[in-house]
Amino acid sequence: MSASTRVFVARLTGLSVFDPLGDQVGRVRDVVVVFSHARPDPRVIGLVVEVPGRRRVFLPMTRVTSIDAGAVITTGLVNMRRFEQRTNETLVAAELFDRTVTVTSREAEAAGFGQGIVEDIAIEQSPRRDWYAVKVFVRQTEVGSSASRAMSRLTRRRSGKTMLVEIRDVVGLHDEAPAQSAERLLETYDDLKVADLAEVIHDLNPKRRAEVAAALDDDRLADILEELPEDDQVEIIAGLDNERAADVLEAMEPDDAADLLADLPPEQAERLLQLMEPDEAAPLRRLLSYDEKTAGGMMTTEPVILGPEATIAEALAMVRREELAPALATMVYVCRPPLEAPTGRYLGLVHIQRLLREPPHASVGSIIDKEMEPLPAGASLERVTRTLATYNLVSLPVVDDNGRLLGAVTVDDVLDHILPEDWREERHELEVRP
Repeated sequence: MSASTRVFVARLTGLSVFDPLGDQVGRVRDVVVVFSHARPDPRVIGLVVEVPGRRRVFLPMTRVTSIDAGAVITTGLVNMRRFEQRTNETLVAAELFDRTVTVTSREAEAAGFGQGIVEDIAIEQSPRRDWYAVKVFVRQTEVGSSASRAMSRLTRRRSGKTMLVEIRDVVGLHDEAPAQSAERLLETYDDLKVADLAEVIHDLNPKRRAEVAAALDDDRLADILEELPEDDQVEIIAGLDNERAADVLEAMEPDDAADLLADLPPEQAERLLQLMEPDEAAPLRRLLSYDEKTAGGMMTTEPVILGPEATIAEALAMVRREELAPALATMVYVCRPPLEAPTGRYLGLVHIQRLLREPPHASVGSIIDKEMEPLPAGASLERVTRTLATYNLVSLPVVDDNGRLLGAVTVDDVLDHILPEDWREERHELEVRP
């Protein structure tokens, strides 16, 4: 590998990592550097690599034999232990991109280029084969109108002068940063599924987590909150202003939103409920009235509900909705009007497999399964679990004393309550091989 090898981190992230035999090991997600007072150029100590199973591991630069435009080649020895950032380490994409810095070079002063935003950082291998961060690509801080800035965000085409400068001429790169954008960070992880992005956000420091939350739209943030540990959920919601926190709660699944509200101080939870739309807050108040480990406390209030006269075609259209969770899409609940929980009298259920075997024009009322007994809202976690396992189901109806459908409890809701509380943090540790 040539001593003059230079690579920009934004282009490095996403590259495939291969062993010497050509087998893919994973994909680069970030670069780890260490700042030192003894040297102006931060030393690159390794890469964060995403391996199969969406686990992020640490690959030391001493085990990187080649980097080119299309791939990273390693010695083949990769420690599969989950990456944990140390206090003296800095993640380039996660923490340095979008940081506001001051450029002090003569060229910058002559061009009237003072403050700017870090868009990329170049790393380079020295003659001794060590890697260092040597250059910073900086875009001048935008001074245009709010409309032009909004258009730049929409089109992802940024305006303003740019410069590639020596890293030693950049002030503020390693200082405690004020409020920082997360736009570039989110672009880096744009291909991740919600659960995997949630894990990335969990690994960030609290300040950076708050900045990422601020950059996400309400629906995306709601999806991510549902995948985060309880402590992270509470931290992020507490860091939002009340109006936005209420909007995000409205976008969450009702059962997840109710669980989050239950973890907040009662007075804060009540403030947020009062800021929500009444028809959005009402189901959450009902859920909060049940014990957490009962069918009522675990259920969602938004299953697929149809009247008996609805056709098979209508039912299939309902379960095909992209936003519907897979577990909820397996079952249609048939009730008398009103068709929103709590409904009129519960009549029975129809499994999606039965829908697929019937003519589209037939009514769902003609194929109702009335043998499956619904659960009362007070049914224990053990009873719910046993019923799901006994009948090989992934969801069950929950009714009140008058036989009205209140909601449905799904297998993922049950798993959330029977797995250890820290399962989200430890889920990849179970896959580590010696």
